[in-house]
Amino acid sequence: MYKNLNSYIQALRAADELAVISVPVSSVREMTEITDRVSKQPGGGKALLFTDTGTGFPVLTNLFGSDRRIALALGVERLEELAERLYDLFGQVTSPQKSWRDKIQMVPLLGEAARWLPRRKKGRGACQEVVMNEPDLSKLPILTCWPHDGGRFITLPLVHTCDPETGIRNVGMYRMQVFSDRTTGMHWHLHKTGARHYEAYRALGRRMPVTVCLGGDPAYTYSATAPLPEGIDEYLLAGYIRRRPVELVKCLTNELEVPADCDFVIEGYVDPAEPKAVEGPFGDHTGFYSLPDEYPIFHVTAITHRRGAVYPATIVGIPPQEDLYIGKATEALFLAPIRLAVQPEIRELTLPPAGVMHNIALVNIQKTYPGQAFKTAGALWGAGQMMFNKFCAIIDSEQSVHDPQTLQQAIENVVIPRDVIFSKGPLDVLDHTAPVMGFGGKCAIDATSKETEGLTASPDEVNLPEAWRLTEEICAVQTQFAPDWRTLAVGVKTEAGTEVLSELIADWLTSHGVQGIRFVLVFDADVPLTDPARLLWLVGAHCDAVRDTAVIGDCLLFDARVKAPGINGFNRPWPNPVTMDAETIRLVDRRWAEYGLGVPIASPSLDYLPLIKGDSAVAEL
Repeated sequence: MYKNLNSYIQALRAADELAVISVPVSSVREMTEITDRVSKQPGGGKALLFTDTGTGFPVLTNLFGSDRRIALALGVERLEELAERLYDLFGQVTSPQKSWRDKIQMVPLLGEAARWLPRRKKGRGACQEVVMNEPDLSKLPILTCWPHDGGRFITLPLVHTCDPETGIRNVGMYRMQVFSDRTTGMHWHLHKTGARHYEAYRALGRRMPVTVCLGGDPAYTYSATAPLPEGIDEYLLAGYIRRRPVELVKCLTNELEVPADCDFVIEGYVDPAEPKAVEGPFGDHTGFYSLPDEYPIFHVTAITHRRGAVYPATIVGIPPQEDLYIGKATEALFLAPIRLAVQPEIRELTLPPAGVMHNIALVNIQKTYPGQAFKTAGALWGAGQMMFNKFCAIIDSEQSVHDPQTLQQAIENVVIPRDVIFSKGPLDVLDHTAPVMGFGGKCAIDATSKETEGLTASPDEVNLPEAWRLTEEICAVQTQFAPDWRTLAVGVKTEAGTEVLSELIADWLTSHGVQGIRFVLVFDADVPLTDPARLLWLVGAHCDAVRDTAVIGDCLLFDARVKAPGINGFNRPWPNPVTMDAETIRLVDRRWAEYGLGVPIASPSLDYLPLIKGDSAVAEL
């Protein structure tokens, strides 16, 4: 695998997956706007290396952002190779050992697994070649990404903490807003292991040692994002991916251990007795700003780095972004343990880009009995980070869930309300539409065949009027999705709650003689209704799966309007979508030829300006 980030950069260069920008580029929004344009190109564009940052340290962005690059980062030609290795391992370990010979044959396998375990290295590592006399975060090219961000944010940190009682290590990825040259926020959510360690130290009345690494083998960065069960060392996963152990060295100012070959190490502590600080806003991976909240303060005690260090950063915002490809790796790698330990009937599990990793899940199962789809959804909602999922659709097909025709055929199996269940449970803290932060509705749709159960599919043909009668309240309708997807998109001008809105839409559909539609998606009047990916993103982002849905006859309505005016009793601040400011867009337009990136690419932000309400992170209505 890779000795450091420079080693990976050389592999990117050899694979023609890297573009080098050698002119001066500001880390304040300019790098973000360039990266956003490139990363949203078909296939994810190229990784970008900014060599003139004004700090002496190059910046690498979009390093995982294509199918080829995420596979390259994890040392395989295809992501499926990792899953195949894992299946083989699980199969050998869990198969019955009938004789002593069978058991003895397991010894080499166990020996191989032991070689993945992280190892301690004496002395200092390459990550400690240079020690800052006075640790100063301003010397690093930390990005300010979006116009309403609260400041500069470290976006690819490997945050090391330990359970104070068991000593078990956790490596998580929690964004870090820079407050000063020696302090940052530590944005660990209440569901995360870092937050649990923090509470444990607070109960003991002790300072919490924390060390943050950047760079090194890309397998480290991926492993910090992976949804591992608590107590499983992320560097065990990294060792499995690398086929060799991670070498660890002791930090200089605390007792934590970190990979010897990282590019940067930022050592410090969090004091649980200290008041928390306001952190944010931040243009987040949901495509919306996460709004200010209170989080612990991380104090820097030392900064070290290797010679020739490269600073890695990721850009998140409106999908698709680089995290799409990280999610693909997680789908491939973690389907094996989900099948073997949680849901053996699952053929495929995929999280579409528009669902920003947790809002929407598509599951393909091998169905053998009635109700299995709902059982699958319930089990997934109780499995690790799948607890954050809001909308889950289950099909049963020999064909891939990635094939649009497969999904179209599955919709023909759906009868509303028979094939829908609703529930409530934990949601991602970043879910801005939840009635209560971190808690809200869930919805599962059973799109499996029910012929063996004696239940019919949807027999009716789609019937739409030749002309639509629009009203003052119902001002737009899009029918392009109706023939294949049995779906209508509707734009409305009303602040009525979903109950009143559903009656309004039901009467309107009946008056037009509409038949065969299963899903009605309702948006504010200023939302363009032509881009299916954008509409699906807004449904996942703007709907609580219980509060903002309604059954109207044989249709399921999704109310994807902005709820900020108090619609449906919503009383929390509502964030704006993440877009770039006009000044930065003009700057990048003007300088594009200097960057050497070929044909000009228009700013993706321009497509989302109609959704912006006001000039801050909070929507102003």
